[in-house]
Amino acid sequence: MNTKQRPYLIRAMHEWMADNGLTAHLVASAPSDGLVVPEEHISDGKIVMNVSHSATFDLVLGNEEISFEARFDGVPRRLTIPVDAVRGIYARETGQGMIFPDENAPSESGSPEPPEGAGRPKLKIVK
Repeated sequence: MNTKQRPYLIRAMHEWMADNGLTAHLVASAPSDGLVVPEEHISDGKIVMNVSHSATFDLVLGNEEISFEARFDGVPRRLTIPVDAVRGIYARETGQGMIFPDENAPSESGSPEPPEGAGRPKLKIVK
């Protein structure tokens, strides 16, 4: 069984942001199966959440879902975000982060297209 890369990349980016004093924000598609978030904070089919250690309690960045408790309008809420619903993670201060493709969206041709120039890697010796 192959493990998806996305949860590992989310954890790595989150750790990098925390280590550098940046505020991690997660963007998730909404609605999504298994997504439990305050619906009043969903806008344009997505929700943006501060997932820094200072803004969350009991943060779990799992392989299948991300869960934590956070305050919305002063009210503590338990959130659950399926990893497949995560569209990106970025640092509020710099905008640096990572965007993930929507794996459920069909491509125009019905099958994924390899990136332009894809194929056998070409290595170049640099002196």
